[in-house]
Amino acid sequence: MEKVVSRDGTAIAYDRTGEGPALVLVGGAYQVRDDPRWGVLARLLADRFTVVTYDRRGRGDSGDTAPYAVEREFEDLAAVIAELDGPVRVMGMSSGAVLALEAAAHGVPMKELTVYEPPFVIDDSRPPVPADYVARLDEAIAEGRRDDAVAFMLTAAAGVPAEIVEHMRASGLWNHFAALAHTLPYDARIMDGTMSGRPLPADRWAAVRIPVLALGGGASDPWLQSGARALAALLPAGLHRTLDGQTHDVDPAALAPVLAEFHGSEQSAGPAV
Repeated sequence: MEKVVSRDGTAIAYDRTGEGPALVLVGGAYQVRDDPRWGVLARLLADRFTVVTYDRRGRGDSGDTAPYAVEREFEDLAAVIAELDGPVRVMGMSSGAVLALEAAAHGVPMKELTVYEPPFVIDDSRPPVPADYVARLDEAIAEGRRDDAVAFMLTAAAGVPAEIVEHMRASGLWNHFAALAHTLPYDARIMDGTMSGRPLPADRWAAVRIPVLALGGGASDPWLQSGARALAALLPAGLHRTLDGQTHDVDPAALAPVLAEFHGSEQSAGPAV
């Protein structure tokens, strides 16, 4: 583990695996730098890239300086990137994909960006998040109702049926979710305005001129696939690709060759379309 100090003094923990051009992985809700799937993905790419995973603020071994603002997470990513030999590639997962996209729009330097299933709700294929979604998460965390915050996020934002959430409460994974519940309002603020059921704003990411590959899983819910396609169509240098048979919980073995191709490895996984 290494640490870098972000602009506001917050320590951000990160790991490096492999050798070659730097590829930074930005996690979504509940992901930490030592996420097992991040570890598998890093090992699969280690002979071609220096793969960097980091704990977003409030998670794992990173600090969490109040008050929170989304801009602080841009600065955290920029601080990690500044520690690496450039140019740096970035890949974001779920809400982490939106964080990386917003960071690029605000000038955080990156050569290319891959986003996997940014969880946009852009039509009526599923209910939008409630208008008071952020406020209700804030209230639950302030009152110490961490389990309620997790359950609310899973049903209202992730679209998990309530009966499945009840089964999840009995799993070992639930403790991990609850431990990170205080960061759910962070992801909610990152996603603010993009899960409303309305089309993506045409100019929100107009400043993102780098190549961006938007990926979706062929077995994912239609709303996740629609969001990835819509984003690619909006971006000046956007591409879209569907990974057959994959869901939001993408298999690193399916993801690795696509990242290798797009981010400059000699290994080819076929054209992005």
